[in-house]
Amino acid sequence: MPFLRQIPGYAWVAHYRHEDGGAKMKRVEETVVGRTDEDIGSGSQYLLLVGAPSAHTFFKPSIKEIALPGEFQKTISLRPGLREVIFTEEARVNGPAASKEGPGSVPGPAIQMGTFRMRTVEQEFELARWYAQFRLPYMAQMPGSIAARKLVGVAGWAKHGVLYEFESLEMRLKHFEEPHESLSLDTTHWSSRITGNTVHTPGSPTIGTRIWPPVR
Repeated sequence: MPFLRQIPGYAWVAHYRHEDGGAKMKRVEETVVGRTDEDIGSGSQYLLLVGAPSAHTFFKPSIKEIALPGEFQKTISLRPGLREVIFTEEARVNGPAASKEGPGSVPGPAIQMGTFRMRTVEQEFELARWYAQFRLPYMAQMPGSIAARKLVGVAGWAKHGVLYEFESLEMRLKHFEEPHESLSLDTTHWSSRITGNTVHTPGSPTIGTRIWPPVR
């Protein structure tokens, strides 16, 4: 992973290991979100994030045109079901815990990241309205929230992405999953209509803890 950080234009690199969410998240994943049956890579245990000033940084040159060290290639080869996507940032909010992170630093110690499409064009508009009016304003004031980034796809299967950063998995469970994400289980709530019209990649949303750089 340190090798990637040395590539010109790459601002930060962060590596995450999948962790299980709580009981309510399990119900959301099993009963509300849709799953694609396309063969797009089934990997879900690790998530490697790389940040840059522009999405085009990842194409000048592309990672396939860069001479990768043998050790890095070996690590990647041990991960079946590899899937990649390039996103650009649509919108971002900082939460109360943002002041504890340095400017331009890697994403937080704990994350939740979803990568998905919507079922209909009409739901694309409703999704944008939901993020602007409901989800992102909540993340801006939630205890333990560092930041939330709404992303749109530039290349790859997923058209939408969202990255939530938390101080810890415990804060995520207490202040995000249990009171807020679980609203998707209420069929009368706006969140249920949004989440129920998503089609996610395998393993999405990913709940993870950062393993590189190490959490201090």
